[in-house]
Amino acid sequence: MNIFKLPDLGEGLQEAEIVEWHVKEGDEVKVDQALLSVETAKAIVDIPSPHNGIIHKLYVDAGDIPLVGDPLVEFELAGSDDKPAPQDQGTVVGEMESGKGVIKEAPTAVGGSGGKSGGGGNIKVTPAVRALASRMKVDLSVVTPSGKAGVISAADVQRVAKILADAGPMEPLRGVRRAMAHIMTQAHEEVADVTICDDADIDNWQAGSDTTLRLIRAIAVGCQAEPSLNAWYDGHAVGRRLRSNVDLGIAVDTAEGLFVPVLRDIAARTPKDLRAALNQVKADVKARTIPAEEMRGYTFTLSNFGAFGGRYADPIVVPPTVAILGAGRVRDEVIAVDKQAVVHTMLPLSLTVDHRCVTGGEAARFLTAVIKDLNKAV
Repeated sequence: MNIFKLPDLGEGLQEAEIVEWHVKEGDEVKVDQALLSVETAKAIVDIPSPHNGIIHKLYVDAGDIPLVGDPLVEFELAGSDDKPAPQDQGTVVGEMESGKGVIKEAPTAVGGSGGKSGGGGNIKVTPAVRALASRMKVDLSVVTPSGKAGVISAADVQRVAKILADAGPMEPLRGVRRAMAHIMTQAHEEVADVTICDDADIDNWQAGSDTTLRLIRAIAVGCQAEPSLNAWYDGHAVGRRLRSNVDLGIAVDTAEGLFVPVLRDIAARTPKDLRAALNQVKADVKARTIPAEEMRGYTFTLSNFGAFGGRYADPIVVPPTVAILGAGRVRDEVIAVDKQAVVHTMLPLSLTVDHRCVTGGEAARFLTAVIKDLNKAV
């Protein structure tokens, strides 16, 4: 027997959601035959069989979220008389204890009335009220007590239970949204973010100009003027890697969550080539067929959120990158030109940098270079 575990899929996250099994117990399989499909932060991918043999046992079901190193399937290898050996590592990738990371279902919904009772052993509650909370599936640690000396009453538990019932069932985050939650938590914990905002006067643009392509070109110009923003920062080593090519991550909004496909070496490509590549990655994201490799290794990020609405924002820098540019909604605005009031078309910009390795002066000079390029007629 041989146990195959969830391998490292190379995307930095330590888990994947089981979407669908393509085999069942008792099936005979061949090497490279698709065993199952999993959803990661980037895409839905198939995991092939590493062996010829017969499926002896499936360890996880569709909807489960195993960690890297957790067992997926046990094989009876072709031509083998071995007895089942759950400890057999076989071709397994990963060192994590088996079975520890499988999430069968989200925890029972819990909630509160806006405060806490102290949590843990500090909760003051009678046995009868504790039993009531258990029956109503209310976590006492999130209930605000109203009784004397901070004792939780039956009414407190019932109030929280009603709040949770009105809020509806807990919906576990899956796939891309789950990955986004992990990534945003990491960004919040690590990055010392600073955002500066300004406007580009694009009134001289020719009719029909491609806003996204102009922004891409301007970012390349900005990175040439201030290379420190086109870098990766290592917080553990307290060092940075300045990148020569600008590999631009483009934030793409979908119903499933946020994807960031990459346009490689934007400074060396023609507008026509960039537009074709942009159209292709957007189509691949929509179809969930974009290769995982095309979602890795970007050195700078563009979020054109203005296509949906909003003027300014605080875009989030995702480690190890150190900068992201957000473009808001294009608008007509009255401005002063040669001390005369005129109406020009303006493009609001929001630049966030990781202040651990990017200075305010570098960020300001980058944004100035971007705006200077956007102000040009062509």
